[in-house]
Amino acid sequence: MPEAPANANWYTYFPEDYRWSAAICGMISWAKWRGSEIGEIDQVGRRLAKKIGDDRHWFREWSRMGDRLRTLGRAEERKGHGLSAASHYQRACCYYQMGERFRTPKDKKALDSYRKALDCFARFARLIDRPRIERVEYPFEGRKKLPAYLVHAENTRRAKPPAVIFFDGLDGTKELHYMWGIFDLVRRGISVLISDGPGTGEAIRFRGIPLRHDYEAAGSAALDYLETRRDVNAKKVAVMAVSLGGYYAPRIASMDKRFKACVAWGAIWDYHTTWKKRIEASFRAELSVPGHHIQWVTGSKSIDEALGKLEDFRLDGVVQKMRCPFLLTHGADDKQISLRDARRLFRAVGSKDKTMKVFTVAEGGAQHCQRDNLAIGTAYIFDWLTEKLGA
Repeated sequence: MPEAPANANWYTYFPEDYRWSAAICGMISWAKWRGSEIGEIDQVGRRLAKKIGDDRHWFREWSRMGDRLRTLGRAEERKGHGLSAASHYQRACCYYQMGERFRTPKDKKALDSYRKALDCFARFARLIDRPRIERVEYPFEGRKKLPAYLVHAENTRRAKPPAVIFFDGLDGTKELHYMWGIFDLVRRGISVLISDGPGTGEAIRFRGIPLRHDYEAAGSAALDYLETRRDVNAKKVAVMAVSLGGYYAPRIASMDKRFKACVAWGAIWDYHTTWKKRIEASFRAELSVPGHHIQWVTGSKSIDEALGKLEDFRLDGVVQKMRCPFLLTHGADDKQISLRDARRLFRAVGSKDKTMKVFTVAEGGAQHCQRDNLAIGTAYIFDWLTEKLGA
């Protein structure tokens, strides 16, 4: 297995490629929640090392591993071994989606792989004994609908437990974000609605819903949906989002006063300026996706057009309106978003009850959204949510 250079403070599988290394590091973190297996990651990693930086190679190798596990899952399912099949399907979904993530434009091969991932997750959700995962869709601006999973609370006698609405980041999906410890959050007596929002997951791939600055449209629609359910306490709902979600969640909570708490899992302050710098550097910066991803998710014909659409992705003048309890977590050594931006966001938030947790190199979780030690980040965030929602 490749090793990190002596001066590295987080696990770097491919020292010369931040994007690939960050993805590998994230996948390793999911092993705690059965989203990956380190031996499988290493098998693929050794093959990837032959063509570092070639995203076509990346897609082929992760698709290959996904196919292998999907086949194993089907074989076990035919034998009646439901839990074994579910485990294989869960990992297959992750590998398919992580492989497809760097393939843009989304051609037929990419979308076919994504459909396999959705099928695998559906089989996984049907076969596991717990928690209960319900596929749902909720109305969004007329005839449109946003896809989501409602993961039901456990360890509670409440007929209507509190809930968290959890949105993706720039390049996440609801399936991948289930692997961000949601199993542990529902064990605290909190239901979780994990949703693809505008510009992410199924919403952009199959429904043509691009990224937009007024994310409260999706956040409010999700909460409207929870208000229709008899098994959720819609008066105790928090909003949480990761990475670019550090823009989504604070904006949603600032614009819709029904939310009782807000978690920015990684800070965003001025996303337009962030991308302007990246474009001026010809994308020679620490990015989680290829630079042209921003053009695709915004539905733009050029990078300049995409940058123009990011003009309103600024939180100054918005988060001053927030009143609910607010938590911001950030890594001290985050290579994608500066700690300075995190401090600007925190200072501007209007909530009286607000907390900023900076994870240091010494304690772990110092990288972007705590991907270098995800468990330490989830424990802190989920305990905070438990306290604020009275779970």
